[in-house]
Amino acid sequence: MVDHKINEIDIVKVEKSRVNEVDFDKIDFGRVFTDHMFVCDFVNGEWQQPKIMPYQPMTIEPSARVFHYGQAVFEGMKAFKDNSDNVFLFRPEDNHERINKSAARLAMPEFPKQYFLNGLTELLKLDKAWIKSGVGNSLYIRPFIIAIEPAISAAPANTYRFMIICSPAKAYYTGKVRVLFAEKYSRSADGGVGFAKAAGNYAAQFYPTSLAQKKGFQQVIWTDANTHEYLEEAGTMNIFFRINDTLITAPTNDRILDGITRKSIIQLAKDNDISVEVRRISVSEVKEAANNGTLKEIFGTGTAAVISPISAFEHAEKVFELPDVEKSYATLLKQELLNIQHNLTEDKHGWRLDV
Repeated sequence: MVDHKINEIDIVKVEKSRVNEVDFDKIDFGRVFTDHMFVCDFVNGEWQQPKIMPYQPMTIEPSARVFHYGQAVFEGMKAFKDNSDNVFLFRPEDNHERINKSAARLAMPEFPKQYFLNGLTELLKLDKAWIKSGVGNSLYIRPFIIAIEPAISAAPANTYRFMIICSPAKAYYTGKVRVLFAEKYSRSADGGVGFAKAAGNYAAQFYPTSLAQKKGFQQVIWTDANTHEYLEEAGTMNIFFRINDTLITAPTNDRILDGITRKSIIQLAKDNDISVEVRRISVSEVKEAANNGTLKEIFGTGTAAVISPISAFEHAEKVFELPDVEKSYATLLKQELLNIQHNLTEDKHGWRLDV
């Protein structure tokens, strides 16, 4: 490593904050950004001095490898503010571990943990006013790494840029979601990069998702690429199925993202003595449960959405409507997770990190 002191970050502050120009009651997700951003470049085999600077456009050569060979990975995480003006991150070390797993799979350099945590902390201290208290309010945080070396030969880059940008957020999805079970297209395959938060994973699913949206569905639940018989995850969410009083979710593998919200929901379900099975679940099993009345709930989990109840699914041109369930697991677990994130209840598992 370069001989930088890990706690030192070059900081240039904005002359005047834009926070008072923002209507926080009318925010479209991911379109408004805070005053500052974190930047650190990888040059000559070493990460350079980290910087925080005003949020601004950046200049990259058109030959930058990210544009040609897709070396780009990212993370999604959130900061929260309680009613006493204290700010918290939620399981940030898990995000750091995952972005490095993603980077390694795309032959990109891993980012140092202390740079990551210190950069996040200092950035949030500067942009604290952008984080609003109250359940449902948060600051969405987007760390990412891109290949910036100007060269179009087909090889991993030698130069990279790690950045963190932040966007104030409210609820990602409003209302219940209708989904389509994938029968033709695949999100990922064995031995691929499905487990990584690689930018190309999301680009590849936009087209089949757009076809689903034309039919009145918001998301696709992806099935295994080999047989399309087993349900795996949705476009932006991991998926849970409640059959009778048991929650079932697919095991993670090299096709499925190891969701941090997913892991948290599994633990909270166990804390509430809810039976959880982590196993393969087939399309036929879910359809049979829908037909015989034992399918009580389907919901998605993710950083942006937290928990999104699913009201209906379609497979083989047949639509299955789900019942409205009193005391739903989705409602219970979402509220418990939000209470932990917003410092409204005890954090038994040490998930909150005080900024």
